[in-house]
Amino acid sequence: MADKPIRADKATAVAELTESFRNAGAAVLTEYRGLTVSQLTQLRRSLGKETTYTVAKNTLAKRAASDAGISGLDELFTGPTALTFVSGDVVEAAKGLRDFAKANPKLVIKGGVFEGKAISAAEVTKLADLESREVLLAKLAGAMKGNLSKAAALFQAPLAKTARLAAALQDKREKEGAEAA
Repeated sequence: MADKPIRADKATAVAELTESFRNAGAAVLTEYRGLTVSQLTQLRRSLGKETTYTVAKNTLAKRAASDAGISGLDELFTGPTALTFVSGDVVEAAKGLRDFAKANPKLVIKGGVFEGKAISAAEVTKLADLESREVLLAKLAGAMKGNLSKAAALFQAPLAKTARLAAALQDKREKEGAEAA
């Protein structure tokens, strides 16, 4: 993009958007055409405190993405565009957007950025289908606990087997001693 001089207020907006792109774990681009102000307010609330939903001019957002070192989004900057910057759990934010879009079909997920790489709308939906970080950590902890229990049983097995063998030998000797007497 040719760097044309821009006005101070636009330069400030670009700098803020660039900082948001750099600091966010992910960013999702949506089209909000036809949504009311109250619906947009409801969407912002549903996304949580660690996610911001910002309406931006395409030319400024495109320049900010470029300044942040993000490529592959230029074709998404068409029509009314809003940016969702996610600082917290990306999966939860993606779920919030997906669920809101199901309830309000006028919200269209265009695509986004995850870990510095451009992703499609379908990939945003795949993120939304993942389980949350807490659920995945709980499953991992459960699997580790199960494996530790198996290991403990495995280590105890030789001792129990030895004890049963000693008891069997003692019973055999007692029987032999009783038969000999």
